[in-house]
Amino acid sequence: MSDILKVSCVVGARPNFIKMAPLMAELTRRPRWRPQLIHTGQHYSPEMSDQFFQELQIPRPDVHLGLAGGSPTKQTADILVALEPILDTFRPDVLIVVGDVTSTIASALTAVRLGLKVAHVEAGLRSFDRTMPEEINRIVTDSLSDYLFTSEPSGRENLQREGVADSRIFFVGNVMIDTLLRFREQAKQSNVLSDLGVKEKGYAVATLHRPANVDDPGRLADLVGVLNRVAEKLPVVFPVHPRTKNRMEELGLGTGRLQLCPPQGYLDFLRLTSSARLVLTDSGGIQEETTILQVPCLTLRKNTERPVTITEGTNHLVGMDPERIYSVASEVLASARPTGDQVPQFWDGKASVRIIDTLEQQLS
Repeated sequence: MSDILKVSCVVGARPNFIKMAPLMAELTRRPRWRPQLIHTGQHYSPEMSDQFFQELQIPRPDVHLGLAGGSPTKQTADILVALEPILDTFRPDVLIVVGDVTSTIASALTAVRLGLKVAHVEAGLRSFDRTMPEEINRIVTDSLSDYLFTSEPSGRENLQREGVADSRIFFVGNVMIDTLLRFREQAKQSNVLSDLGVKEKGYAVATLHRPANVDDPGRLADLVGVLNRVAEKLPVVFPVHPRTKNRMEELGLGTGRLQLCPPQGYLDFLRLTSSARLVLTDSGGIQEETTILQVPCLTLRKNTERPVTITEGTNHLVGMDPERIYSVASEVLASARPTGDQVPQFWDGKASVRIIDTLEQQLS
């Protein structure tokens, strides 16, 4: 093994940028590593993608595949074809993939076919709902990976249940929290609150994007309806995902009291969520961020792959029933705001350091 370690890192959709940022920072800090950053182009907005690179101080990608658009199946096939010669030429000692999006599973499969080692960051998370595309992506990526880096105890438990050897599992913490803690003070300089006309702890934030919520017309109508009911108690800021916006327009859903705005950059959204009184979401990562921010979070799903956000965080798993959502939201708004400094183990801003330390040891 050479003294120089080559690593290929793949980013695609928005969550990838947030998770990869601290890993790239740590890799570029260490002279032993020669990183290659590959952007699949999966993100829905080139402008937003560029903003993430700038805000999160991620180096410009060495390779941009430009594969935006198309179904997940088409994206997977396109990535396999485009990525193979890139990895075969560079021949990294390890490929790092993060999260559970299409680029994650496609990149891992490409590397394995070339006989390359794969490290999966955020391994072992399970919702136990195989109707979620992300769940299939997680399961397959974990089965292909040589090094599985978990963010919470449930990750190890799930992998062990699936027969993964302990020697491949490493509990390192949460790289999303690395990014949050790194940029939290900078986000306080954002003008997003004044731009939207809301006051600290005087509003809620809502996000919806999962197919189970957005593609079912009746369910989407119910969720928009209950968000409007919550908005009778306090303003609800709703950064609208393009997928959600299209569905709402197709169904002719009125937004009523909701304060719609475009998707926000990382720093503005961090400022928005950290200053909210309540967050209502079907996102996975936001459950984690609100736990650290000590902001109550209502997860509009029947399951969560991040149970530690409930047992040790501020997350409430409320499902999609409008009455249940409204009832829990009312209870949260009537109660004292969360206080205290309890956080899940290793959610301390050093997960990326543990990951690169581990890879150095394993590859040497």
